[in-house]
Amino acid sequence: MTSAVYFCDNKGKAILSRRYKDDIPLNAIDKFQTLLSDMEDETSVIPPCIAHNGIQYLFIQHNDLYVVALASSLGVNIAEVFAFLHKVMDILAEYLKTVEEESIRDNFVIVYELLDEMMDFGIPQVTDAKMLKKYITQKSFKLERASKKKRNAARPPSELTNSVSWRAEGIKYKKNEAFLDIVESVNMLMTQKGKVLRSEILGSVKVKSRLSGMPDLKLGINDRGIFTKYLEGNNIGVNIDSSHPDLKDNQSSITSSKSKAKSSIELEDLKFHQCVRLSKFENEKIITFIPPDGDFELMNYRLNTAIKPLIWCDMKVQVHDKSRIEISCTARAQIKKKSTATNVEIIIPVPDDADTPTFKYSHGKIKWVPEQSAIIWKIHTFPGGKEYAMTAQMGLPSINNAERPKFRRPVQVKFQIPYFTTSGIQVRYLKINEPKLQYKSFPWVRYITQNGDDYTIRLS
Repeated sequence: MTSAVYFCDNKGKAILSRRYKDDIPLNAIDKFQTLLSDMEDETSVIPPCIAHNGIQYLFIQHNDLYVVALASSLGVNIAEVFAFLHKVMDILAEYLKTVEEESIRDNFVIVYELLDEMMDFGIPQVTDAKMLKKYITQKSFKLERASKKKRNAARPPSELTNSVSWRAEGIKYKKNEAFLDIVESVNMLMTQKGKVLRSEILGSVKVKSRLSGMPDLKLGINDRGIFTKYLEGNNIGVNIDSSHPDLKDNQSSITSSKSKAKSSIELEDLKFHQCVRLSKFENEKIITFIPPDGDFELMNYRLNTAIKPLIWCDMKVQVHDKSRIEISCTARAQIKKKSTATNVEIIIPVPDDADTPTFKYSHGKIKWVPEQSAIIWKIHTFPGGKEYAMTAQMGLPSINNAERPKFRRPVQVKFQIPYFTTSGIQVRYLKINEPKLQYKSFPWVRYITQNGDDYTIRLS
């Protein structure tokens, strides 16, 4: 596996390192700066893997840092190495808040401690931030004071050596609850005429566990969602109670029939938390797990599929005499009438030298933000099937008569739609069992669809 991990500055010069094996030369990292420079000269896109003299340089970039893993074997598991490097950055963010060259230099002691605990002889070990925080702390005075009392000395928790290393024993709550949120972010690029150029769904299943003891949870998901491809390949049928009110109220915007879902939904990516029993999922497509305490992401997925716009904006730009332009926007909620979009925000770009705006609108609030060169239209609630309009007139000194202004940025739309999923994923059951305590538990499930980072409409 990994022979060493290095933190380098934005030029590729090493500032901190941790070596796990002695199978690579000490000066191997010195070549990274030259290799990086050569790659920048040859191509605009630098590959994350560089091989030189039998040494593999695997790296990621974060702010003004390069995090580099060195390996001497071609048989190294590259996916595992990159997953580990990203996990290192996530855990450092928990400790340092902002991870950059200066914070790494100022906190090199804690970085060394974390690298020692997270990997041993090049093999990842402890990568759970909650476990690490129990015995690795930046407040060194607490460790010194505690070391005088052997009873209170900070020591690695015993659960690190257990089969369930992500959860401590003896957790107790007065009310045992488990909250499960399915959050889907929709990214979409559209033309001004309404043609969808690109669309994808990024889904995340988030869990907040407030359960006593060592509970075992079983999560059942319907076959209309992201597991369709897996269910087809394994010939495993899933019975769905179509009379269940939750399944009736939250149908997919893509399709509502099993056969149509199989032809239109294609799973692109799926990642589980380490607590999920993968063998159980592979054989039976059932998600079973012992959850960590508190908040965590159980799984995430991506669907690259064609969907219709959920919030559509029909944009029109007209040029008037005396250097004035008129921007009209008609927004439509293209979702079912029983669904309602909330916190809708439409960001309309305008030329940098636009001034003296006047507005007319049927709903919501509008404000002009000159520092962003944009008009922001906010609609608190937007019921499905409704249509609202606004018109903005503003001066534009740089424009000539009959000349249409050029917009360098697209229209951006932000929204949230509760109790709705775009992909059609539904939770059939969430069972909680604690064999020793046998307490009464309360599972809660919530669905949210929202805009992704790239839900935009081009202005031609």
